[in-house]
Amino acid sequence: MLELKDIKKHYKVGSTTTKALDGVSVAFRKQEFVAILGPSGSGKTTMLNVIGGLDKYDSGDMVINGKSTKTFKDRDWDAYRNNSIGFIFQSYNLISHQGIIDNVELGMTLSGISKAERRAKAEDALQRVGLGDHMNKKPNQLSGGQMQRVAIARALANDPDILLCDEPTGALDSETSIQIMELIQELSKEKLVVMVTHNPELAHQYADRIIEFSDGRIQTDSHPHIEGKKKDEFNLKHTKMKFTTALRLSFNNIRTKKGRTFLTSFASSIGIIGIAIVLSLSTGFQKQIDKTQSETLSQFPITISQVTTDQDPTNFENRSTKGSFPTEKEVTAKISDADRAQHTNKLDQDYVDYIEDIDPTLSNNIGYTRLVNMNLLREIDGKPEMVKFSNDAADSQTGSMMSMMAAQTGVGVSSFPQQLDDSQGNFLKDNYSLLEGNYPENANDVVLIVDNNNTTNLNALKNLGFDVKEGEKIPFSEIVGTTVTLAYNDAFYTELPTGNFIPNQDLEAVYNNSANEELTIAGVLRIKDSSTMDLLAPGIAYSDALAQKIIEKNSASAIVKAQEDSTTNVMTNEQLDTAAKDNFLNYLGASATPYSIMIYPNDFKSKDQVLDYLDAYNKGKSKADKIIYSDLAGTMTQLTGGLMDAITYVLIAFAGISLVTSMIMIGIITYTSVLERTKEIGVLKALGARKKDITRVFDAETAILGVASGALGVAIAYLATFPINALLYNLTELENVATLNPVHGLILIVISTILTMIGGHIPARMAAKKDAAIALRAD
Repeated sequence: MLELKDIKKHYKVGSTTTKALDGVSVAFRKQEFVAILGPSGSGKTTMLNVIGGLDKYDSGDMVINGKSTKTFKDRDWDAYRNNSIGFIFQSYNLISHQGIIDNVELGMTLSGISKAERRAKAEDALQRVGLGDHMNKKPNQLSGGQMQRVAIARALANDPDILLCDEPTGALDSETSIQIMELIQELSKEKLVVMVTHNPELAHQYADRIIEFSDGRIQTDSHPHIEGKKKDEFNLKHTKMKFTTALRLSFNNIRTKKGRTFLTSFASSIGIIGIAIVLSLSTGFQKQIDKTQSETLSQFPITISQVTTDQDPTNFENRSTKGSFPTEKEVTAKISDADRAQHTNKLDQDYVDYIEDIDPTLSNNIGYTRLVNMNLLREIDGKPEMVKFSNDAADSQTGSMMSMMAAQTGVGVSSFPQQLDDSQGNFLKDNYSLLEGNYPENANDVVLIVDNNNTTNLNALKNLGFDVKEGEKIPFSEIVGTTVTLAYNDAFYTELPTGNFIPNQDLEAVYNNSANEELTIAGVLRIKDSSTMDLLAPGIAYSDALAQKIIEKNSASAIVKAQEDSTTNVMTNEQLDTAAKDNFLNYLGASATPYSIMIYPNDFKSKDQVLDYLDAYNKGKSKADKIIYSDLAGTMTQLTGGLMDAITYVLIAFAGISLVTSMIMIGIITYTSVLERTKEIGVLKALGARKKDITRVFDAETAILGVASGALGVAIAYLATFPINALLYNLTELENVATLNPVHGLILIVISTILTMIGGHIPARMAAKKDAAIALRAD
């Protein structure tokens, strides 16, 4: 007699046959039988050869239809099980989340049979076992006998050479057992049926050949094998599961666990939700920044001042962030970074002409700031008094600072820009609504600017001589038509015998000078809702033409001539350096050169072309002769854009942590799924599925979870943008800030899918390495 261990030596370890015999011998130690049903003719004696002719082959060798299995790899055994063997198990081993037809088709999906042919063969097999009326049911809707018939149909559908039956009636009652055995006996007329049973009566009643085992030893063989002529070698058709098949298997499994799948997808989507919302806000805020920059190009123009700061990084290269702490008691004198960065632009009439040659289609509005003083008087209560066009309080120390900032930024100025081409529009008419009076018609017409609430600067009215209090309302009609007398220098300043000059104390004489001109408040203007050119500060605004007229007249005045010839202040006798003298002459109206020039591009696209035009002027010039401009809007955009990117990266990094957590969770869930589907793994392996196919099934499951969690996360993030936008609007009045870019959404779904597949791949590999027989015995 041969012991079971001797039998194993003649089997490929891990093969289906060995595992079938080994499983029975372990499960039933008292007495076992291997019953052979069916003829021993050509093509039906493979198992007879295996069992009855073990002593005919060398140890470790098994011949299948003349082909030695010494060189068989795992994939060859997988193919052999799929091509040649059909399994009928004691516990049916149907996949519960698959329909009956899907269970029957399962082996054929590994054989590469087309969908239509699979369906036809599956239906035919079910009809054959008497289940034609139950094809559309699930396994849990069938009785035990019906489930065993499905298992038989599954074994038959792929047309195997051998049917292996492991206790096919062990879980059935007597009547159903007889029906199943009669069906198996019927099948044995056309296929070799090898049945393993511990019921000797069943074996003797239905089997043609019986091999009896006891305690792992062969006791008897009713028809010992006689070695015959070997067949030609046969070719194996290797199995391969399509990814679509794996997806369908996994989807059907997931569909039976809808609640858990949803909770898993939702938990995994939290990281995606966080990143999607961060990207939505980042994208939205960046669009708001770009939109604001585009809309406020006029408010933050390209500014060219006589004194500016050079932003060249080399100016700061000598700055040390960490001191060397020398021990010598010496002081090193160096120019400060601020002084080194200071640059004086040599503005002259040639450069002003160059600016005014800009293409009006790129920038039609050019503003100028001039430091000339206006000698203004107005008759109040019958007496002339000094007045001024200014928003500064009488005792304010900040007024000059505000005026300087306005000159630097081009916003909050009192001089409205001039047009290079009048045919392209008028600045005031295009951007300001007329509330009362008329738009300016000549240089001597000035206007009163009010804000959206019809409020103007209190100091502007007081400085014009109006007796007004905080919050007091004044009718437009009391302001429009108000006249102010402009006195030129020769009328305003009196020369003393000492050669000094002082303001004429006789205001009546100054006021009545025939050379004076009359300025009129022509109208009241308010910025239009549609305008983005809100440049003018509430108060009095006038044209640059008025400033140029004053400079033209005052440049030839006696006080200017005297000051040009003196190094001391002709009014105070104070010693003046060059810069102080130039500033005082500008104040007196001696120079036509503007203190600053403000270029307002027509639109966002034109801005770069304007910058190119300004850069072209500097080409080939030395650093000292270059005219450096300030692009405050561009600088702000770079700062805010860089800050927004930094914030976005940090928030994405934090949200990414939850993605890693999700990946770990998916790994745990996939491992749980592996444990739950252990028997399914055994069935797939018994049907010939490769390790790759098993891995693919669970990879497909994690892919579905990844897509689901990614899509759910993106959908939730998109829906969250609505309350977020409502909240932001209430807090900031910014509309539609949170905007989810569809491309970002697709990328996040892909990332979610990849991460979940990575997280679930290790458990999937573990599933692929499971032994088929052990997996089938799992509870």
